[in-house]
Amino acid sequence: MRLSPRVATLLAVAALPLALTACSSGSSSDQGGATSSGKAAAAKAKDPNASLPTGTQLKKVLAPASAFPAGLTIEADGSSDTGGTFLPPSARKSAKPDCSRLEATSWIQVSGYKGGVSFAQNDYASKDKTQEVAQEVDTFQGATATAVMKALQSVATECATFTDTDAHAKVKVTGKSTSGLGDEAYTMTLTSGTWENGTTLIAARSGNSVVTVLSTAGGDNGAASAKKVTTTVLAALKKQA
Repeated sequence: MRLSPRVATLLAVAALPLALTACSSGSSSDQGGATSSGKAAAAKAKDPNASLPTGTQLKKVLAPASAFPAGLTIEADGSSDTGGTFLPPSARKSAKPDCSRLEATSWIQVSGYKGGVSFAQNDYASKDKTQEVAQEVDTFQGATATAVMKALQSVATECATFTDTDAHAKVKVTGKSTSGLGDEAYTMTLTSGTWENGTTLIAARSGNSVVTVLSTAGGDNGAASAKKVTTTVLAALKKQA
């Protein structure tokens, strides 16, 4: 799960704007009001995050408890977001994907990207932890969201089979493009002869944002519950935009 390392990153990044403000305060006070205003406007216009939602806004588009199967409740330590702070954009690691990340809640990282400049996530699980549904929304600068989707689509081929980290069992991965979800969507299904139920992963792009959902809930490899949560988040994103 991505929670701990991403929170550490957030704490480090949160201090950055304060440091930048302290370094620039002297120079701005030496300029006339009109000049300072002009520079501020220019800086805002060039800010690649200017039109992107913050983590606080993305948190509001996450699917509510009513969108999850009965018997699942939110995990206390599974919620995280970037708040009002944007993270530095991350470059993609071109190495072979770590297929074991397909088992984790923040499985978007299997794409080679750490995540967006802003994100929000949480997950719901049954009391005995046998069923889980996790949701995440990451927002990226420029055309990166499209690149993330392209990278995720290659994962089904590169991770066609892998060994899971718990049961050390052979896992089969199949993927397909999925219509009717956002601007583009891709679904992967993970199955194993030693599992009681498989896992469904759905990635759907809406503009600069990528919604990723993981589900093991339900006898259909989590397919129906994953689609319901994805559809709910996409609708909220569209409404917010």
